[in-house]
Amino acid sequence: MGNKVVKFGGSSLADAGQFAKVREIIRADAARLFVVPSAPGKRFADDIKVTDMLYESQRLACAGEDFGPVFDRICQRYRGIARDLGLQCDLEGPLQKVREDLAAGADADYAASRGEFLNGILLADYLGYPFVDAAELIVFDEAGNFLPEETQKKASAVLKDYTCAVVPGFYGAKRDGTVKTFSRGGSDITGAIVARAIDAALYENWTDVSGFLMADPRIVKNPETIDYITYRELRELSYMGASVLHEEAIFPVRLAGIPINIKNTNAPDHPGTMIMDRFDEAARKHTVTGIAGHKGFTVITIEKEMMNTERGFGRKVLSVLEKFDISFEHMPSSIDTLSVVIADAQLGDNLDAILTSLHEAVSPDALEVSDNMALIATVGHGMVRQRGVAAKLFDALVGAGVNVRMIDQGSSEMNIIVGVESDDFDLAVRAIYQAFVTA
Repeated sequence: MGNKVVKFGGSSLADAGQFAKVREIIRADAARLFVVPSAPGKRFADDIKVTDMLYESQRLACAGEDFGPVFDRICQRYRGIARDLGLQCDLEGPLQKVREDLAAGADADYAASRGEFLNGILLADYLGYPFVDAAELIVFDEAGNFLPEETQKKASAVLKDYTCAVVPGFYGAKRDGTVKTFSRGGSDITGAIVARAIDAALYENWTDVSGFLMADPRIVKNPETIDYITYRELRELSYMGASVLHEEAIFPVRLAGIPINIKNTNAPDHPGTMIMDRFDEAARKHTVTGIAGHKGFTVITIEKEMMNTERGFGRKVLSVLEKFDISFEHMPSSIDTLSVVIADAQLGDNLDAILTSLHEAVSPDALEVSDNMALIATVGHGMVRQRGVAAKLFDALVGAGVNVRMIDQGSSEMNIIVGVESDDFDLAVRAIYQAFVTA
């Protein structure tokens, strides 16, 4: 088997004890040669992540206030790890450089990136691997937009000369050398970039959970782990609220056909969740792969007789949303009705103005607004080959006393999305889970 890229999250590298677990994991498999670390995370519930302290240091420095006490706590974290592991690398030089750069007015992206940068230096020394600065691999344009193809070419060219390396996650650089970070969780993207650059056989993403769960454990008690999931299913569940892997990290490895394995640093023998293009359907334990959802939606239903014969009707509706710089989530329709589902965060205070514009644009017979809505997606490739899936889902909701306000099924028949009252959200998720998993 070829080389593996292993990415470790902040909880996996929070202190010296976690570092020791990480080295043991890497040494257990000779193929684990390229490592992507995050910044140190929380050691206990009330702890503060290093990245958060770096943001605070930068904020204080830019305000002309004393950031020294906060930055000293950051230094203590790194010095403590180095001391407890007996590391000999030069840590004081990089720490002093970061302090000086913050005092000189460094921006928030630079400040946040130093958490991974400094952790990468420590981990490289601990493993005996070369350290490769992510700024040498990952490219953003002058406006801060990530350039995926240019990045892949550059990363492949640089890493071809290494048999192993530690590459810090979360950041890259603009063409002028200015540091730029991804959004939170961006170390997942770095790991995927490195995996594609070296044509890895597998991308292992190590965190503090043993893979994806079939439902939110805050709603469903002890939900089962998803053993296998396709990239498309993952995309659907991530979009609807399931959160383990950064959504954008799917694409570099998917393009290269590289599978992803979500693993638990604190339970390394657990198989976790395997993500790939396709797999033997016989490996699935359940018809449904996962259940996920969000609260906080408004549905605008437009009713107009013979709208199906009116050319450009849908375009006119969407042009109204575009006018207000609003994107929509779903748009289920029938012959005489069309519904637009909008996240409340997108809608803001524009509802009345949008309704007025819709009246002007399409002259509807009626407009109906349903707020306080939640969306729940039931996702699974196996659903298309199983009779009675929709009936089973709706029977479960009826049995639980949940009123379904909206139904939307994707053309791929890989998911069924229902809209319910936000107050019924938890009840509905539990009812669906029980019908398909525990029944």
